[in-house]
Amino acid sequence: MYDKEYDRLLRIKTVGTREWLHQSSHYNRYEATPYKALDDFFQDYELKSTDKLVDFGCGKGRLPFYIHNRFGVSVTGIEMSGQLYQEALENQANYMQKAKQSSAFIRFERCLAEEYEVEAKDNRFYFFNPFSIQIFMTVIDNILLSVEQQKRSVDIILYYPTSDYIEFLETSTPFELIKGVKVSSMYEKDPNELFLVFRFGE
Repeated sequence: MYDKEYDRLLRIKTVGTREWLHQSSHYNRYEATPYKALDDFFQDYELKSTDKLVDFGCGKGRLPFYIHNRFGVSVTGIEMSGQLYQEALENQANYMQKAKQSSAFIRFERCLAEEYEVEAKDNRFYFFNPFSIQIFMTVIDNILLSVEQQKRSVDIILYYPTSDYIEFLETSTPFELIKGVKVSSMYEKDPNELFLVFRFGE
């Protein structure tokens, strides 16, 4: 009920899961981060209006709309599925009718995550297990290359983190774990119900 009410508040439709017809070993099914989990996390993790967040595997756009509404932060959603991308654009049209006036943008790009060109001001990157470790490694390399060209502090935010994502960040990158946030109502039943934040840079 919580998710449906939140969707109604934001004038969007993001509830439900979706399996892929031609399942790939590299891409996981669509499932949005629960609003309850987002509420818990963002009580403990602050976004500033100058931040620019990229949501890899954004699906129908729940996280971008939530963040734009709550923090007035610019968000880019990356989605490879044409169908989910179209649904995100429909949600955007509905959301913007009632959205607060803001200089922050929401935009969606239909492309593979590893083909997204990280922009100089992108500094927060969100992952809810959207794809295989091989793709994740390439995306992280792209982020680090961007940081090399434009020095800044960047955060990697993992929800429901997998051991291979964590191991890669801890052993093969300069990122350091700075925060862990458990989802209060769900963590006891499932210890994967948490967020981890890794940071690198100034």
